[in-house]
Amino acid sequence: MNKLNSKNQRIFNVVLTGVMVLIMLITVYPVWYSLINSLNSAADISKNGYALLWIRDFTWESWKTVLNDPEILKALFTTFSRTLIVTVLQTLITSMFAYGFSRPNLTGKKFYAALGFLCMYLNGGVIAYFILFNALNLYDTFWVYIIPSLFGGFYNVIIFNANFKAIPESLFESAKMDGASEPVIFFRIVLPLSKPVLSALGIFTAVGMWNDYTQTLYYTKSEGLQTLSYYTLSLMKSSEAAANLSSSLNGSSMSSILSAMSEAASNYKTIELACMILSAIPLIIMYPFAQKFFEKGVMVGSVKG
Repeated sequence: MNKLNSKNQRIFNVVLTGVMVLIMLITVYPVWYSLINSLNSAADISKNGYALLWIRDFTWESWKTVLNDPEILKALFTTFSRTLIVTVLQTLITSMFAYGFSRPNLTGKKFYAALGFLCMYLNGGVIAYFILFNALNLYDTFWVYIIPSLFGGFYNVIIFNANFKAIPESLFESAKMDGASEPVIFFRIVLPLSKPVLSALGIFTAVGMWNDYTQTLYYTKSEGLQTLSYYTLSLMKSSEAAANLSSSLNGSSMSSILSAMSEAASNYKTIELACMILSAIPLIIMYPFAQKFFEKGVMVGSVKG
């Protein structure tokens, strides 16, 4: 019986390993595809199509264009500064709210809970936000990226609340007996004991802010305020327009013009892929450092009793 169980376990491990390797390849391949084609020449892509496994005609031209373009660098700086500021402030402010919400002596707790759950499912929509931001003079300013994102939403409050309730109440009582105020308890006891959930929600916030382009699309109009994701989207629109124009003229006698347009469309595409890789690099670098806290953070509140 033990041999049978051992054999079944080995078969299961082999199958599980194969499935996980397959999932990993499916996940990694789009990144690899983008990388090799961003390093491939536009002329080769225009002639032979996109590379599938390896670079056919290596060149740094697309990356030189990306790194030498002041607009891309400005968009990268805007995205980085927005992500850093919002991640720090949103995590801090949301955790402070959640700490107050987790205290048993909070007056009106049921009202706050009902209001929070209601706001999780209902909001004013883009038009209402546009009118509000315009009235507050936030429209087309850098602050439109910061102020509306300072609170992480009631879903994050629920996760923080589960973590704070797992801290023994006797610890709070001991701190109060020693004369510690609520801010001292929060910053010197609660936050150091909440590193896993802070890291997990910080990662979620950073990824959301880094990849967001809707704030730029709806609430800004200046080129100096565009984020990297929005800039990449603009490049995608440009490459699609060039490709569509090239195909619409196909069959005409202007073969040299068509060839140049096709190469220009491919060049836009390689620059777009380089922007995609550039935007993914910071998150890829950041994740391994926070991974040790990530699993603990996402498991908070999953086990009861």
